[in-house]
Amino acid sequence: MPLSLRLAPYPTALASTNGGFGPVMKKQCRISYSGVATTRIGFCSLDYGKRVDSSVVRCSLETVNVSVGQVTEVDKDTFWPIVKAAGEKIVVLDMYTQWCGPCKVIAPKYKALSEKYEDVVFLKLDCNPENRPLVKELGLRVVPTFKIFKDNKVVKEVTGAKYDNLVEAIETARSTGGSSG
Repeated sequence: MPLSLRLAPYPTALASTNGGFGPVMKKQCRISYSGVATTRIGFCSLDYGKRVDSSVVRCSLETVNVSVGQVTEVDKDTFWPIVKAAGEKIVVLDMYTQWCGPCKVIAPKYKALSEKYEDVVFLKLDCNPENRPLVKELGLRVVPTFKIFKDNKVVKEVTGAKYDNLVEAIETARSTGGSSG
């Protein structure tokens, strides 16, 4: 059943998008700010080492549909309003890139988790240049990274395509009311 949320504009930092993401690599990748790629075991890495100026943009979306039992794609403008609207519900965010092999492997399992845990909101954020301000704000260093939120705060984090660790983190957040520990 879709849950319709009315969103007020929410400011998000906007950073320049120079630099870029590198090519698809086998298994895992390390991508520097300049776009140079090298392989690395366990996950894909993003390195944002340069400081950039920021300005404020506002969300232009008025309504977002979030359905139980499915993964909702978010971007820099829709993420925080959805997290805030979730209130006391647990929110799980999958931070991924389209070229990341491990991200592709865990995506169907993440979808299955959204169908299993109907009391949890499941979101996905493509860590592309357009979403870089939010990616930097959330402190992403590797993809995939799963951040678990409760009351607008990160309470758990799982880096890499570690399904069992993700399930354990969700279970812990649900059983403890989301407190970190």
